[in-house]
Amino acid sequence: MQVTIEHLGRKYHTDLNKGIDLSSVYGNAKRELKAWGTPPVSIEPVKNGDWVGDVNQGSSVNFYNVSFNPHGNGTHTESLGHISSARESVNRFSRYHFVTYLALIDPQKENGDLVIKATDLKAKLKKWNFEALIVKTGNYDADHDFTGTNPPYFEKEFMDFMREMGVIHFITDLPSVDREQDGGKLEAHKSFWDFPERERLHCTITELAVIPPDVKEGLYLLNLQTAPFENDATPSRPVIFPLHEI
Repeated sequence: MQVTIEHLGRKYHTDLNKGIDLSSVYGNAKRELKAWGTPPVSIEPVKNGDWVGDVNQGSSVNFYNVSFNPHGNGTHTESLGHISSARESVNRFSRYHFVTYLALIDPQKENGDLVIKATDLKAKLKKWNFEALIVKTGNYDADHDFTGTNPPYFEKEFMDFMREMGVIHFITDLPSVDREQDGGKLEAHKSFWDFPERERLHCTITELAVIPPDVKEGLYLLNLQTAPFENDATPSRPVIFPLHEI
């Protein structure tokens, strides 16, 4: 399906049959993406007396409970409610498609950590004609567990710059925009949501995205699909479509 979109006075073409799925798999321990010491996703048949919700155990239907943590199991999108006492729900979307830029940025070594710097983002951008940003920092296997590895993270200045330029949805392949252990400061989260000063309730952060190793840097149409949980975070499926200016 070929479509043409107009954004900020420019026209772009994309093929909706050529979407690139950036989400992880739930319920397959060999392919799950995890962090924060979260156990694997559990999918178990309901048991009610002698009845077991499993066709292989004599039931006429499969009837399973699913247990997971949206922050620690796989690709998820979170709202300001993640750091706010108000626990604002992520289920407040009124739009689902956004022009986005995908940037490939290598973390820099700094005081024993790996940090994604604002200067590297600024060096890549010749014009700011998008409203969502995706940052790929590495090539992580689908079954990667970030727990206790001190993964790369974003400096506060990176988030400051992105917020000032009007980014409303941010996606990364990392488990958090902040350092794994930062003493609860959460400077990157707070900067992006401008918390507690202005509280950008319409903005989201998506973490643990699975970005293919052969993906190219550039402009895309983002379809951000989220499960409709009334919670601060929810499993999500970001799908991107390459954009070509016409």
